[in-house]
Amino acid sequence: MDLVPRILGGDRRAVARLMTLVESGAPEAKKALAELHPHTGKAHIVGITGPPGTGKSTLVDKLALEFLKRNKTVGIVAVDPSSPFTGGAFLGDRIRMSTVAMDKRVFIRSMGTRKKLGGLARGTNDFIRILDAYGKDIILVETVGAGQSEVDIVRTAHTTIIVEAPGMGDDIQAVKAGILEIGDIFVVNKADRDGVERTMRELQTMLELNPDKEGWQPPVMETVARDGVGIEEVVDKAQEHMAYLKESGMLEQGLKQRAELELLAIVREEISRHVLEKGVEREELDALLDRIMQLELDPYSAAEEVLGRLRDR
Repeated sequence: MDLVPRILGGDRRAVARLMTLVESGAPEAKKALAELHPHTGKAHIVGITGPPGTGKSTLVDKLALEFLKRNKTVGIVAVDPSSPFTGGAFLGDRIRMSTVAMDKRVFIRSMGTRKKLGGLARGTNDFIRILDAYGKDIILVETVGAGQSEVDIVRTAHTTIIVEAPGMGDDIQAVKAGILEIGDIFVVNKADRDGVERTMRELQTMLELNPDKEGWQPPVMETVARDGVGIEEVVDKAQEHMAYLKESGMLEQGLKQRAELELLAIVREEISRHVLEKGVEREELDALLDRIMQLELDPYSAAEEVLGRLRDR
């Protein structure tokens, strides 16, 4: 496969082709990713997450534009809800990010979650690795923003931006989603709306009451992304956070934690695939499921049966 040297040489089509292979689960994708791995580790990964309707995509668009003004190249991974029919990402990434979509310094790719819990599609880390090796300075990862599962973004990003907006409900959505503790920067977007002062005040109060955050103190910032208001300040703060991670030694610590989580996730997936392929036939699996449904067998005992058959084979 000649995709690796082409990607390292700056070939956009090769990048898109490998991403397609990753999504399809093609065996050759793993080999290419392994070859690209030594060429990664340079990009600043910024996660943008938060409830639907807060303007995350517009914010990503404007952040990318600001990074471009600072002579940074940008990759964008937009993790979208999956089509129930095709499994693909059905929100138009280039429509939502029209300002930077045609800029050759920007590479945008949407991917469907394929019903995966956690807000991040299975191949998100692989997409990031490809864009990193491709030479992107900044990689922006926008997640679905669907509740508690948003915490998965912290496993991927160096800097996590939580986006809120006034008028989203009686309580701060971040608290409902349980993601208050993972944010490095909090952005109240659509700050030209009524209620922005209340939203800012509530966020700041809750952050002050959070005893788990040491060292870096997450700021609460206002933006009107549609008009580009407050974008420069958010980019300044993101770069400041990355500098803090490097100076404090937390960057290396975080990289090791992310590597462990990714390794274990891959191991679990491979074990599951191997068990289903080698440990139990479809008819046997259906029979076990029927016994579970009829309350003749509990799931733990059924799992032991599957593993036992795998050992016997």
